Formats: sequence, structure tokens, C-alpha cells
Amino acid sequence: MTDNAPLILIVDDNPKNVQFLGNLLMPHGYEIGVAQNGVEALAFVADVLPDLILLDVMMPEMDGYQVCERIKSDLACRHIPVIFLTAKSHSDDIVKGFDVGGSDYITKPFIAAELMARIKTHLEIKQLRHLLPICSFCKRVREADGAWSPLEDYVSAHTKAQFSHSICKQCADKYYPEMDFDDDDFV
Repeated sequence: MTDNAPLILIVDDNPKNVQFLGNLLMPHGYEIGVAQNGVEALAFVADVLPDLILLDVMMPEMDGYQVCERIKSDLACRHIPVIFLTAKSHSDDIVKGFDVGGSDYITKPFIAAELMARIKTHLEIKQLRHLLPICSFCKRVREADGAWSPLEDYVSAHTKAQFSHSICKQCADKYYPEMDFDDDDFV
């Protein structure tokens, strides 16, 4: 796998669909991961975070809706766009796909150029979500609702990171010039 190529996980129990999608995506520079059912998809995502998931709905053991719900309930992978790619075309099915956290819903048979355009769009949106507006002065972060939160609060709310506060050598020298700190004090 190359470092810059987006990784797309294809989740479909039909090998012909997987082969077709792989042949469609790889010439466009995408890396491909494959899972034949929901259990394999969740194991894949737990091991490697794909940049986007193409997810069938009708699969044995666990349907695509259940897979999407599980992915979206996990803080570590909820940011991954999920595009449902399925033969289920009733409006109730489509609405359910969005209700469980899907980013898009495409019915089979699909138009290849349309699928490629939607993949590109969702990957670009994902990139934009990684931009974090932060105040240059106080380092507060602008939330999606427009409110400004302390950086530590934002990171704690959106990741599994925890903070412990300390002081770096530069700040110790600046704010406590009377103290004689050694480099060993800042491990």
C-alpha cells in the first residue's frame, strides 16, 4: 500500500461485485481492501482505518446497516465515510442508510462515473473535516456549532486522548526566570 493513495474498503459478499469495483477503483489510484461480510469489515476497520467504505446492505450474518451502526458508534472510526452500494432501492431503505450514519447511498446497477464522482467528493469532504479552526492567540477551537472551546476540552471530547499538564523548558524560563531548571527536569 502506498502512503498517499486513499484506501477504500469494499464490503460485499459477491466476489464478482468486489472484482468489478476493484477494477474500477485501482486505475484511479485507490488502494483496495476487501471484506466479504460485516464481521470481516469490522475486523478490517479495527486493524486498518480505511479512508472510505463501500458497503453492501444484504449480506449474511450482519447486514450493512448493522455494520455502519457499529462503525459510527466507535470514536476511532466514526469519521470514515460510508457509501452504501446496494440493490435495495426503496425510499425506506435509503432513509435507513442515512439514519444509521451512511454518508451516501447508491443503488445498483450504478453508473461508474457517478460512483467515482461521489467517492472523490466524500474523500475531499473527509479531508476538510480534518481542518481544525483554532484561535492564533488563545488556542481555542471552533466547534461545529460555532462555539469556541479550550483545546484540551475539544480534544478530550473528540478523541480518546487524556491530558496531564506540565510546563516546557521555554515557558519555565520565561515565567520562572529565577528558577534554575536543568534539561533533566523536562522529561
